[in-house]
Amino acid sequence: MSKTVFTISSKNYGAWSLRGWLMARLAGLPFEEHVIPPDDPSMKAEILLLSSSMLVPSLQHKGIKVWDTLAIGEYLNEIKPKAGLLPADSKARAHCRAICGEMHSGFASLRGALPMNIKARFTGFKVWSRAQSDIDRIVDIWADCLATHGGPYLFGAHPCMADAMYAPVVTRFITYGVALPPVCAAYCDTILALPAMQEWIAAALVEPEEIDELEAEF
Repeated sequence: MSKTVFTISSKNYGAWSLRGWLMARLAGLPFEEHVIPPDDPSMKAEILLLSSSMLVPSLQHKGIKVWDTLAIGEYLNEIKPKAGLLPADSKARAHCRAICGEMHSGFASLRGALPMNIKARFTGFKVWSRAQSDIDRIVDIWADCLATHGGPYLFGAHPCMADAMYAPVVTRFITYGVALPPVCAAYCDTILALPAMQEWIAAALVEPEEIDELEAEF
């Protein structure tokens, strides 16, 4: 049987890698981690948002290769249905897919102005209006989900695909000191406390490579 391999980029900068990797951890799928080098074109395509169709992250499992984070999440839900990556209730499941899709295709201003950088802390960071509009929309999504489904995660008592999709946003809000309503700040704390997130962050903090394009203060 072929081994299961999850290919990712930088843990400090790789937002899409974090999403897919966290889904695999939440699904309970054992895998061997493969980190591509910082000069690999696929890595920069992911981190610098140079491509709309990226091959990182990717999952190899039983002879099947899956890339694109949403496709990875759907595949993991098929092979690990009891993990609850998608809610069991059809209405909640549709809602979950909708906000995952919105994260997948939207929030370009937030991504460009507040790139993921777990190591960094930017005090007094100026958030421009377009990025603030994205932040406001995310706050609305989180508040609605938490109120509707009771928290502490977006769709109830257990983390799911939606929490993985928004996990890099949590790190961005910390990095850039974004002020949040109490319910959303508490949600950030809940995500950061996940053992898998603690594992990822610890690895990001000791990652030696830097990418000069993302070391600038915006």
